[in-house]
Amino acid sequence: MNPGTADSLNFLSKLTFGRVFNALKVVSSFYISRITKKPVQWGLPISVSVEPTTSCNLRCPECPSGKREFTRPTGMLQNDFFTKTIDELHRKVAYLIFYFQGEPYLNPKFLDMVSYASDKGIYTATSTNAHYLNDSNAKKTVESGLDRLIISIDGTTQETYEQYRVGGDLKKVIEGAENIIKWKKELKSKTPHVIFQFLVVKPNQHQIEDVKALGKKIGVDEVRFKTAQVYDFEKGNSLIPTIEKYSRYKKNANDTYAIKNNLLDHCWRLWHSTVITWDGLVVPCCFDKDATHQMGDLKKVNFAELWKGKEYHNFRSSVLRSRSEIDICKNCTEGTKVWS
Repeated sequence: MNPGTADSLNFLSKLTFGRVFNALKVVSSFYISRITKKPVQWGLPISVSVEPTTSCNLRCPECPSGKREFTRPTGMLQNDFFTKTIDELHRKVAYLIFYFQGEPYLNPKFLDMVSYASDKGIYTATSTNAHYLNDSNAKKTVESGLDRLIISIDGTTQETYEQYRVGGDLKKVIEGAENIIKWKKELKSKTPHVIFQFLVVKPNQHQIEDVKALGKKIGVDEVRFKTAQVYDFEKGNSLIPTIEKYSRYKKNANDTYAIKNNLLDHCWRLWHSTVITWDGLVVPCCFDKDATHQMGDLKKVNFAELWKGKEYHNFRSSVLRSRSEIDICKNCTEGTKVWS
């Protein structure tokens, strides 16, 4: 069976009646909101991102965690808070992403949290720079029930890789991927679905075909190419690829750059998903990396109340009214093709 088909079937196998009914309510409320230009929200999120930690071992140039530029505190998601949150949401949530900022494997309880969510029947995914996928962690990862493992590999030679993954060691990334593949075979496990994610920037765009070959050699299930978010793009940036297909930005006649997205006044993310920081803050989406638009604090109020509360209502209203006026939306890919 094709790995992508197997992964899709695995996800579908986790869809209970409660999760499907919740998804139908969310989709219906989204389209009603688009038509009426008034926010309606039925159900709870289909997808939730939780942040295991803001800490990271690398210093990637376009990442607030890597650049150590957060104004919010750095810390670790606590297991008791996580389990309490999952206990509230697991009957509705179908997809749980263990990632926002930082490197998940730096949290010593990370794989315990994955196991807890997996036992609740939720499809689980994470994204890692793979520097901590030693033999022991690789075995524990497969045993945890993790459904999807995205490994960032932004170059096929050390020289190219470290231009974006500053401080990284490509050899460790490859060894980590090989460890996962080995333990999947040893444990006769179909999961996790392993993806090589290649963030296309100008310094590595010449290795697109090379990473496909590397992924095939190692035995990963899929190789994906992702466009890069660049913060200072208006006057050009050395990271913007020259291959137009892999750029979020278009060059204007006056040699300035603009995002390809037309910023339509709606956003599916605000209806179907949410992001929870390591310390319990809820923010609207993954573009709010510094948690400047806080919808509430789960240490003070339960999620259902917060999800349908005043802050979320006002933010959704703002998006439906004029999304281009919201700072985190101005460099957003919602409505553009990101994956290839």
